[in-house]
Amino acid sequence: MTVRRSAATLAATAAVLCAAAAPVAVAAPSPSPSPSAALPAGLYGTKDPTYDGVWRQSMAFLAQRLEGVTPAAKSVDWLIGQQCADGAYAAYRADVSEPCDDKTVLDTNATAAATQALVEVGGHRDIVNNGVRWLKSVQNEDGGWGYTAGAPSDANSTSLVIGALARQGQRLADITTPGGKTPYDPLLALAIPCGGKDGGAFAYQPDKKGKLTANADATAAAVLGTMGKAMAVGDNAAGKAPRCHPGSGLTPEQAAQNGAHYLVGALAGSGHLNQAPMPGAADTTPQPDFGNTADAVVALSASGHQDKAAGAIAWLKKNAMDWAGQNGPAAYAQLVLAAHATGNDARDFGGVDLVARLNAAGPAPAAVVTPDPSADTGYEATEKDQVHSGDDVIGGVWWYIGIALVLAAIAFFLISGRRKNRQP
Repeated sequence: MTVRRSAATLAATAAVLCAAAAPVAVAAPSPSPSPSAALPAGLYGTKDPTYDGVWRQSMAFLAQRLEGVTPAAKSVDWLIGQQCADGAYAAYRADVSEPCDDKTVLDTNATAAATQALVEVGGHRDIVNNGVRWLKSVQNEDGGWGYTAGAPSDANSTSLVIGALARQGQRLADITTPGGKTPYDPLLALAIPCGGKDGGAFAYQPDKKGKLTANADATAAAVLGTMGKAMAVGDNAAGKAPRCHPGSGLTPEQAAQNGAHYLVGALAGSGHLNQAPMPGAADTTPQPDFGNTADAVVALSASGHQDKAAGAIAWLKKNAMDWAGQNGPAAYAQLVLAAHATGNDARDFGGVDLVARLNAAGPAPAAVVTPDPSADTGYEATEKDQVHSGDDVIGGVWWYIGIALVLAAIAFFLISGRRKNRQP
């Protein structure tokens, strides 16, 4: 999920708004606020948050928590305050005193990102569970999700929601539609079979004729999605040889490996991915895509191909700082996620302290603890270790301590009763 993709999704949002409001003309996006314009006190970044306020806040939290940083309470409160009563999030709500209504564009991407972020921050179980309930309530008939509620399923949105559901503790195979579709099914339908230069890739969506076109952004997202993983992944040093599994009837794990195979090929040579030229652009010269490259690094590490991401990490260290500086907290966060996923030091990434720059993009953190490099805190849950928890988060050491205490109490009363029965 990239900063560039967040901007691209404006087209989808605009289409929804245009359809709802036609024939009223759609106003142009508002410009970035001037230095004197007041932004919310807890918000990260200085640019206009209209289209990415919740997204960039959530990305910042995800990256900070990986690096032992506790965000300021007012920053967390700001993100919590953005949630609608039904659990959904919009991209940004300027006035949270006004309740969400039919005109509020509810955003699955923002909701999924905020849910993942608040799980990592901890202590906000009800907010997280409300977000998950809403996401489950707007699942499409094919098992997936679109950018907005009811929009056709796409690989990026579906994968983001999968990450949120998994991180909260849902068993993905149990989240089915009335027709029996799971969240994996729409991703498998977007997987391009092996063979040819695009073999193994995922499409964002099929075109009007049902044709699938390879999309590197969608592929990086779908690798995580088909593995049932959230955006923040741990350092996975496994060195599997990339392989594309041919044929149909793939398992989600096989489709993930096929996507990784495609990404390895796409990164070969230059060490980075390129942006697709905008429709009608006069200059069609390929331009580096920093965000997609960072996402591909995370996907490769998560799928067991960390060694194949080394060239891309080296390229990002050398070239990505200007891009991150221009795009702000979400971009710095993407680089932190890529560094963490590959065992690189985010505090010395090509000579730059990414964590310090991310912290400086928002209110001073409540706490900063340099993590122990030997202790990996990245989330690596799979279907085998997910718990079926309905709408509640279950897990962690306190759950097991509670069970132990209950069992101990039962044993005590049983033993006490036996002793009384033995007395003359």
